[in-house]
Amino acid sequence: MFLRTRMLLLLAANSMSACTNAQGAAHEAASREIVAVDDLGDTMRLRAPAHRVISLVPSATETIIALGCVDRLVGRTRYDVAEEVASLPSVGGTMDPSIEAIVALHPDIVIGYDSDKRHAVRMHLENAGIPVFSVRTQDTTDVFRGIHNFGMLLGRDSAAAAVAASIRATFDSVRQDVAGLPRRDVMFVIYPNPAMTAGPGTFIDQLIGIAGGRSVFDDSRQLWPNVSMEEVVKRHPDLLIVPQGEFRANAIDQFRGRNGWRDLAAVREGRVATVPANLTQRPGANIGAAARALEAAIHARGPKH
Repeated sequence: MFLRTRMLLLLAANSMSACTNAQGAAHEAASREIVAVDDLGDTMRLRAPAHRVISLVPSATETIIALGCVDRLVGRTRYDVAEEVASLPSVGGTMDPSIEAIVALHPDIVIGYDSDKRHAVRMHLENAGIPVFSVRTQDTTDVFRGIHNFGMLLGRDSAAAAVAASIRATFDSVRQDVAGLPRRDVMFVIYPNPAMTAGPGTFIDQLIGIAGGRSVFDDSRQLWPNVSMEEVVKRHPDLLIVPQGEFRANAIDQFRGRNGWRDLAAVREGRVATVPANLTQRPGANIGAAARALEAAIHARGPKH
């Protein structure tokens, strides 16, 4: 009787231990689950870090490279210019990619723009069982949030924290460099005809502020406003900053040959600076370098070509 009772107690103890171990394993597995909320407010849950990624957002692609995860990228868009992804298959555009090409690459996740208002790409991919993480890219807060989220999704939290810290350190260094220098009134010319610039609350406007400039359209009610030439002339910017790429030839000569623009003192006197378009117009892990480029453009002596 004693032996039977002892055996029953041992069986019960083993059963309780197995149950406890199973619960512990389940809890541990749950604790490894990755949960991230995208910029549309949708929650993405992953059982493990994503290992096959397609980014439809070039700035996000560059951030993933900066996190040391280029090996996770399995496709690119036609707008990605980083050498690290040049050999990857293209899935087409950022807003109109080939769904078939994406599905054929079997990604764990796809990163897309939150500005895809039709959600057509997202809908097609999610119907194919591929989750989409949407990102906003309007200001520097979006950039830092994106770096943090990509670190979570890829299991690279420490690398993400290091990248963000490096950017903030560069911002602080640029601010120190320009402290005490005259603050110049500038216009960042995204397109010359019709004239388009960066409004307040955009990453370009914020980077210009860090670099010691002030946008002459910092009172706009739009993020990326089209403005009349009459208004540009009225606000007489001291310096035009134009992205190289949009202006492949000599920027000053181009503006001197355009109606309206040639009337600006900044154009007549050669105060037109160029900055790399792929650096200053991609709000990702390279925005520290973008701030440096804008600092050089704003505070350089003499006309820039």
